Amino acid sequence: MSEFRTEHDSMGTVEVAADRLWGAQTERSRRNFPIGVGKETMPGEIIHAFGLIKKAAALANRELLPEKMTVEKCEAICDAADEVISGMLSEHFPLVVWQTGSGTQTNMNANEVIANRGNQLAGKRLLHPNDDINLSQSSNDTFPTALHLAAVTAVEDQLLPSLDALIVALQKLEEDNADVVKTGRTHLQDAVPIRFSQEVSGWRASLEQDGRMLRAALPPLRELALGGTAVGTGLNAPAGFDRLVAEKLSLLTGKDFVPSPNKYRALTSLDGLVFAHGAMKALAADLMKLANDVRWLASGPRCGLGEITIPANEPGSSIMPGKVNPTQCEQVTMVAVQVMANDTAIGLAASQGNFQLNVFLPVCADNFLRSARLLSESMAAFRANCVCGIQVNRIRMEENLRRSLMSVTALNPYIGYENAARVAQLAFREEITLREACIRLGYMEAERFDAVFCPEKMT
Repeated sequence: MSEFRTEHDSMGTVEVAADRLWGAQTERSRRNFPIGVGKETMPGEIIHAFGLIKKAAALANRELLPEKMTVEKCEAICDAADEVISGMLSEHFPLVVWQTGSGTQTNMNANEVIANRGNQLAGKRLLHPNDDINLSQSSNDTFPTALHLAAVTAVEDQLLPSLDALIVALQKLEEDNADVVKTGRTHLQDAVPIRFSQEVSGWRASLEQDGRMLRAALPPLRELALGGTAVGTGLNAPAGFDRLVAEKLSLLTGKDFVPSPNKYRALTSLDGLVFAHGAMKALAADLMKLANDVRWLASGPRCGLGEITIPANEPGSSIMPGKVNPTQCEQVTMVAVQVMANDTAIGLAASQGNFQLNVFLPVCADNFLRSARLLSESMAAFRANCVCGIQVNRIRMEENLRRSLMSVTALNPYIGYENAARVAQLAFREEITLREACIRLGYMEAERFDAVFCPEKMT
C-alpha cells in the first residue's frame, strides 16, 4: 500500500502519495476532474513551457526583487525548473485538459512540483509554491504565455521543417518530369493538356503559400501576457517585470518574445492563436487536395486513371489478394479533417472571453498543439512513404492525352468554337480520333490538321 504525506492549501489538508512531487491543489484537481485520465492530460509542450516560465520568472525576480528572490532560492528554482524543462519530472504532472478553463491548476501543479523538488535539492524547506515559484505571476498570465511559447515552438521547430521537407520532395518530382505532357482535368472531366510538372508545381506553390502564412502568423504569438497578473493591471508584479521576463524567455528558447503591449487584451483575447491555427487549417485544406489528387491519379491499377504509381507499403485487403490501397493519402485526408475540426473548437473557444479572462485556454492549447503535431507527422510520413516513391506512368499519360477530346480546343483559332465542338461530338459519338472527325467533317485536310494540332504546344 502506498505511503502518503499530508499537504495543505488555503482550503485545508490533503493526503498526497509520498512519491509524488505535487501538492494539495494539484491533488484536489486530480480527484475532481477524472476526465480522460491517462489519455487527455495537459500537453507535454505546455508543461515544458511552464518550466521555462518559472525559470525565467525566477531570474527576472532575482534582478527586480532581490530581497524576496535570494540567490539560494533562485538557484533552487532554476535547477528544479531545468528538470521540468528536460522532461525528467513529467510523471508529476497528472492533470487533464478538462479542468478549470484558466489552467490555474496546471500553473499550481508547476508551482508545487518545482517548490517540492527545489526543496529536495536544497535539503530544506526553502521554497513556497505561491510566494516563491509564482512570485510576480498569476495563472491568468502564465497559462496564455505558456500557450504562446508552445505554439511558436511547435510551428517553428516541428511544423515548418516538415512542410519545407515535403516542398523539397515535390520540387524534385516536378523537375524529374518536366517533359511529360498529359491531359488536364476540370470538374473531374477531361480538359486541355498540361505538363505533369505544372500539375505538381500547383501542389508545391500551394504549400509554399501555406508556409508564408504560417510565418506571418508568428509575430502575434511572440507577444506574451506575462506581467499582466490577474486582470491585466500587473498587480503584485514589479515595474519592468514583463519586459525582463520576455528577454529571459528569449534567451532560454533562442526565439524572439516580447511583452504584449496591452495585457487586458492578452488575457482575454485569443485572436493570435485563431489566426495561426487558421493558417494550419489552410495547410490542411491544401494537403487534402494534394492527397486526393495523388490517389485519383494512382487509381486502378487497371480500371482507374493509373497515370502514376505510388509505393505499395502494405497489403490493402483482408479478402482481395494483391490489393494495394493509397493508405498514405488516406492518413493525410483524415488528419486534414481533424485539423479542420480542431479549428472549429478553437474558434468557438476564442469567442468566449468574458470581461478580463478567457476560460477556454486548456482546450485551445490541446487542439492547437494536436494540430501542429498531426500535420508535422502526417507530412513526414506522406513524404517518406508516398511522394518520394511516386512514379509516372508515361505510357498511360500519353494514351489518355491522345484519347482526350478536349485537345480539340487547339483548333478553335482555325475552325471556330462551334465547328470544333462538332468535331469533338462526332469523335465521341463514333469512337474515332479528332483527326478523323475533323477530316470527315471537311474542316481541314490531313496535312493542315497535323501541322496545327500539337497538344505539347498547348501547355
